[in-house]
Amino acid sequence: MPVQSLPVRDASIHFRLLQQYLVLLKNYPILTKSVTSGILSALGNLLSQILEARKKIKSGAPVGEIDPAAAARYATFGFIITGPVSHIFYQLMEVWMPATDPLCIVKRLLLDRLIFAPGFLLIFYFVMNILEAKGWRDFESKMRGSYWTALKMNWKVWTPFQFVNINFVPVEFRVLFANMVALFWYAYLASVRK
Repeated sequence: MPVQSLPVRDASIHFRLLQQYLVLLKNYPILTKSVTSGILSALGNLLSQILEARKKIKSGAPVGEIDPAAAARYATFGFIITGPVSHIFYQLMEVWMPATDPLCIVKRLLLDRLIFAPGFLLIFYFVMNILEAKGWRDFESKMRGSYWTALKMNWKVWTPFQFVNINFVPVEFRVLFANMVALFWYAYLASVRK
């Protein structure tokens, strides 16, 4: 029995959204990845705030309101930094370490884990400090207090995901894949930076 295809107007909303995303990704790759990064970064921060509130409720501590400014800072970071920087990094990785290189799997993972991850985390701390309108001493304090802990956790959490991402996910979808993992990663970072 032949399978009949549905016209796009009759397709499910999920399919139409995916189709629209793919069109935007093709026509405006950096902007699409930036907007996606901004939205998912903000959602990660909101998730962190909700989890923190639930913890406080269970322990009987007073619970504050959701901080929309914090979510906006994460959205800003995702839009301005995560989307464009990740796009460029993954594109360059394809040029520097093509799949034809027999050691590309190892080289890509080492580049990502030993160079990109520490640098990107440093940028995250620095930009968040600026967005929070805090001074250099606060930045130094947070770097001393939680950078190394966050980097070690980054290596533990992200290494298997990045292994899959940089070696098996098509380059145009790598930022989206990383953003999906980052949704939970930003929830962790929001709690560890406090």
